[in-house]
Amino acid sequence: MNFRTSAFLLGLSLFVAGLAHAQVAITGLDQNMAGPRAKVLVLGSSHLAQIPGGFDPAALAPLMDRLAAFNPDIITIEALSGEDCDRMARLPAVYGPAEDNSYCRDTAAIQKATGLDFLTAIGKVNDNLKHWPEKPTPVQRRQLASLFLAADDRSSALVQWLQLPEKEQRAGDGLDETLVELLKKREASLNESDRIGARLAARLGLNRLHAVDDHTGDNLDIDDVDAFGKAIQSAWQSGAAAFQSLREKQDALLKAGDFLGMYRLINSPDYLRTSIHADFAQALAETSSAHYGQQYVAGWETRNLRMVANIRASFSDRPGACVLVIVGSTHKPWFDTLLGQMLGVDIVDAAAVLK
Repeated sequence: MNFRTSAFLLGLSLFVAGLAHAQVAITGLDQNMAGPRAKVLVLGSSHLAQIPGGFDPAALAPLMDRLAAFNPDIITIEALSGEDCDRMARLPAVYGPAEDNSYCRDTAAIQKATGLDFLTAIGKVNDNLKHWPEKPTPVQRRQLASLFLAADDRSSALVQWLQLPEKEQRAGDGLDETLVELLKKREASLNESDRIGARLAARLGLNRLHAVDDHTGDNLDIDDVDAFGKAIQSAWQSGAAAFQSLREKQDALLKAGDFLGMYRLINSPDYLRTSIHADFAQALAETSSAHYGQQYVAGWETRNLRMVANIRASFSDRPGACVLVIVGSTHKPWFDTLLGQMLGVDIVDAAAVLK
C-alpha cells in the first residue's frame, strides 16, 4: 500500500466517522430525566381578522372552554416582539425602511405618552414581572399595561387591561387617554392573538403573552420580485384544486358560526397534509431558472426554525410547563415536528383537546 492510498483510506475513514457522528440521534437522552415534562399544544388557527364581514366573538366560546381546560401557564402568539421590531428598525440596510415594515407598529405616540424609550421600558417590564404580587392592585395593573405598551408588547398590555374591573379600566398610573383608546381598540380586535390569546390569558390569570414570530430569516434578497411572485402564485394555482373541497368545508363551518368545528378541521392531519402539499410541494416543483420555489421554502423553514427557538425559550426556565402555541395553521406541521424533537417536551394532540 503506497502513501497516497494510505492517505486516501485515512481520509475516507475520517469522512465516514464524521457521517456517523452527524447521524447520532438525540432521542432517548431524556429517558431518565428527573424533572417533569413540558406539554406543548400547537393550535393551528385561521387569521380571524381576515374573515370577510367579521364574526360574532361569542361563537368562540366552545373553543375557549376547551383551551381553558387545557390550562396553559404559557401562551405564545404569532406576532413580532418589540425587541425584533427595534432591531429591524435599527438595520434598514438589511430589513428595509421601518415605515415599509407592515409587521411592526409606530411607537412614537406611546413613547410620548409614557416618557419611556423601548430599552428602559423592557427593563422595567422584566423587573415588575420578577416582583409581581399574587394579588396585584388596579394601580399595578395599569402601570404594567403602560410598561408593556412602551415595550411594544400590546397584546400583553391587553392581558393586564382585561383583568381590571370595568370601573378601573380608565386613564391613570401611566395610562393617558391616548393609551386607553389604544387598549380599547385592541380589545375590539378580532385577530386570534388578542381575541383568543389575550382573553384566555386574562381568564387564566396569566400576566402576559409571548410574541414568537420572526421575519429576519425570510427577508429574501430576490433579484426579480415580479418574477418571484408570478412563479409562486403559479405554483399555488397548480395545487389549488386538491385543496378546494377542504377550503369549502372550512368556509361552510365559518358561515355556520361553528368555530370549534372549524378549528377541529384545520388542525386535522388530512387538512394540514393537503394544505402544505398544495403550497410547499408545489413551490419546490416549480421550474424557474432562479429556483424561486426553493428560495421561498428556505425562507419559510428559516422562519419556522427561529419561531420554534423563540417558543422553546419562552419556557426554558419553566420545566414541566404547559404551553399553548397559537399560530397560523400552515406552521403547525413544522412546529409539531421541531418541538417534538426537544428533550423533555411532549406534543399534545390538538384533536384530543378539541374533541
